[in-house]
Parts: sequence; structure tokens; C-alpha cells
Amino acid sequence: MELKLFGKWDMAATKIDDMGLQKYMNIAPSMVPRTYGRYSSDSSTKMKMSIVERFVNKMMVPGHRGKKHRTTSGRCPGSTVSKLKAMEEAFAIIEKKTSKNPVQFLIKAVENAAPLEEIAAYRMGGMIARKSVIISPQRRLDLALRHLTQGIYSTTFGKKKTLPHAIADELMLAAADDKTSFAVNERARLEKEAEGAR
Repeated sequence: MELKLFGKWDMAATKIDDMGLQKYMNIAPSMVPRTYGRYSSDSSTKMKMSIVERFVNKMMVPGHRGKKHRTTSGRCPGSTVSKLKAMEEAFAIIEKKTSKNPVQFLIKAVENAAPLEEIAAYRMGGMIARKSVIISPQRRLDLALRHLTQGIYSTTFGKKKTLPHAIADELMLAAADDKTSFAVNERARLEKEAEGAR
């Protein structure tokens, strides 16, 4: 019997096109993407965790945004089970709209949201200089997940839009490399800033 995500979607049928992220995105088949903190002792073991579980965990704390934490999520209420249910519903919405494997949409969204360059600031004499640096694959993945979840958080906070619909919309927009997606827009902004600091 083959394992399917939530008993519905085949993760083995998906593929990762980005060669840099292949080693860091775990798409091994699992029924329920939850390891109960088995890989939380060391940051280098994050790659053993399913990409779906990492995305769900990131939704619990989308994080800060802007200068001096202008927008902060704090800790989002709700249990991991409620977030997993929202993820399952979002995948069902994507499958209904596109008739394709929704896990592939998540993988494509992460690939399109992962920036290649960013700015590093360092002190040179009495001033702070900015330089363009290439991002490591692990950080690329972390930033992509952060920007996807922040986009979802900003579209649902204080609005009538439900979490499953917000997840489905953000993933479909990011997978299509649409500029209206928050994550794709953030990647373009980071890379444009880095280009100016070369």
C-alpha cells in the first residue's frame, strides 16, 4: 500500500526542478506530515522534515516584517491539527480548481518564491556598506516559506477570507510566478536591491 498525503495526494509523483533546493526539500511519501519535533534539536536536520510540515510549522509563526518590526504576527492561535486541516482543505481547493496534484503547486510556489541574492550590511570605517551576496540553499528555502506564510497572514488578518482559501490563492499565484503574489513580489524586491548593491 502506497502512502499518500492525507490519504489523497501522491507525493512521490511530484518533482523538484530547482537543483539547488533538491537536497533541502523532503518530498518523501507520508500520510500525516508531523514528526512531533523529532528534527528540532539541530538546524541542520530541517532537511529531513517534510516540506509540507515545514510550511505548516511556519504558518504558526509567520514572523516580523518591515523596519523595526512594523508588522508582527506574534504567535498565531490554533493548534497544529487545525493548521493541518486548513492545509488539507487548501489542497482540496487547488485540486478542484486545477485538477492537478496540489503538492506540486506547493513545491513550485517555494521554487518561485526563493530569492537568489540579498543584501549584506557590514561596517567599513565609520560607515555601513551594503553588498550583494548569494544566498545559501537552506536560507533560500527558509525565506521562501517565510514570505509565503506572511502573504497568507496579511490576506487573512482582520478580513473575512478563510485560511484555506488564502493558502490556496497564495500557492496558486506563487506557482504561476504571478507578481500579485506577496512571496514572488518580495523575491523580486530583494533581488532588485541586491542588483543595485553589486
